[in-house]
Amino acid sequence: MRMQPTQPAGRFSFPPMEAAGDSALASKSTSFAHLRCPPIDPETYRWLERRVGRCHLNQRLGIEHDFEARVFGQGRTLFHIENWYSIHGLMRHTLKLLWLHDRGRENARTITIRHNEIRLERLPRAFDGFTLLHITDLHLDIAEDIPHALIDALDRVDDYDICVLTGDYRAKTFGPYHQTLAAMAMVRPYMKGPVYGVLGNHDTIRMVPELEKLGIHMLLNESVALTRGDATIYLAGIDDPHYYRADNIEKATDQIPEDAVSILLSHSPEMYRHAAYANFDVMLSGHTHGGQICLPGRIPLMLNAKAPRTFCNGPWRYHSLQGYTSAGSGVSIVDVRLNCPPEITLHHLRST
Repeated sequence: MRMQPTQPAGRFSFPPMEAAGDSALASKSTSFAHLRCPPIDPETYRWLERRVGRCHLNQRLGIEHDFEARVFGQGRTLFHIENWYSIHGLMRHTLKLLWLHDRGRENARTITIRHNEIRLERLPRAFDGFTLLHITDLHLDIAEDIPHALIDALDRVDDYDICVLTGDYRAKTFGPYHQTLAAMAMVRPYMKGPVYGVLGNHDTIRMVPELEKLGIHMLLNESVALTRGDATIYLAGIDDPHYYRADNIEKATDQIPEDAVSILLSHSPEMYRHAAYANFDVMLSGHTHGGQICLPGRIPLMLNAKAPRTFCNGPWRYHSLQGYTSAGSGVSIVDVRLNCPPEITLHHLRST
């Protein structure tokens, strides 16, 4: 009997690209190398396997391999404009013809600090005034000066208790990510206190070990207890629910008592129903960029989320769940914002 060769220990093996349906990305004569994340090494694979479990890891890696650069299909929406790279140059050229490009680039680097008050009946008195700094959709590697714009905004922020990040750290959805990690290493020292984060639809799970080395506690369908004196509330986070659909709210709530106040970090607001029926009190999200390029009156041309428009920018409520969808600190596709300023947000918890 002829034995099949075995894969190196810890090495994740994928089917051939053509079998996985990647012919939509390019012709056979085109190299796929620039569309792929770097191969995962055995040590990183074993670390992530211990951290998130083999099933979650293999599913996330497999979906990344098969679909990370798709324009149509996959995820909760049909069309993914961020992966249609032929249109990016057209958008930039059109903005230049309209004399809006330079102004839009300046707008994208002027980050607003917003304040949002969240009143909760069950909030323990010890947590009255507890403040979370919310940063999302950083896209740090889209331009060299974007990290510096975020650092400038962080320098202007008042005191807060924890910082939460709701995903999309890199600009592309595929390929190398080391430039993103280098930019995050620049920004991280300006984030005070404990920092917690989740992954977005632009992020590969391969980034998690390095993000955690920077002191960012990633919540991958997990929760942590936040304590003040004898009082406790819970912070949970889910893996990207929009494109990779790697979310698992059931797992994230396993350690949360039924009567405890809980806050969910979800990259996209599309999980609003799931969060409400899972008894979360608050959900913080991003993903939509508030539209990024809007008509006067902040009317978005596109939000790229399967959720009501009122849930795609700013504060909202669904039954007893209070939510906030941030317009984000960064930019995607083109480094331009019009009628939709970038933001970082301070959420102040108040007891009633």
